[in-house]
Amino acid sequence: MFLQSQLRALLRDSSQGVERHDARNLQRSWRRFAAFAYVAEQYGYRYDGLSPLSPTGSPNPYFAFRRLPDAPQRTARSAQRHPAAPENGALPGMRAGGSRLRPLPEVQHEVDLLHARIMVDYSSTHRRGGLTALLVLLMAMLIPLSQTGFSAQSLLVCGAVWLFFVALWLTGLVIARRRHTTYGRVLRDSGFDRPTQPS
Repeated sequence: MFLQSQLRALLRDSSQGVERHDARNLQRSWRRFAAFAYVAEQYGYRYDGLSPLSPTGSPNPYFAFRRLPDAPQRTARSAQRHPAAPENGALPGMRAGGSRLRPLPEVQHEVDLLHARIMVDYSSTHRRGGLTALLVLLMAMLIPLSQTGFSAQSLLVCGAVWLFFVALWLTGLVIARRRHTTYGRVLRDSGFDRPTQPS
């Protein structure tokens, strides 16, 4: 269902000659989103990193896809080879039946590189808005305290809640840094030299 709407939005932008197509990961899997990025390239839009539309620190950011110079030819070729793709048919480079975003063996390496790029870009979003959110949470907890009074027990409860969220954020930050390092190494080992999103 989500794939159909994403594909239709991509094809609509393609038919209108839109230079940048923005999409979110609606597939519940980053590997499937990487497969979608491969499909988008077959229809004339190459993955280009985080979109300027993405709110700072969003857990589900928008990603940008830039229109290729030969987009009309790519779209026409894909439409000819996969005429039923918009109506739940097989997609370019993907296996038929079942999950429609399962790459064929011959395109698996390209999808893996797209996955690595997406993970490097996505891991950079975790550190952007976390501190701001923690400060906002602290202020939000202090407002009711100012009304009811700053007792030792209420301060202790608020402090424990805030420290819990700090621990969650730090855990996420460690995971994001590890992911950034791991997938960055995959890209370097493959000879991919395009700069990724700043970390």
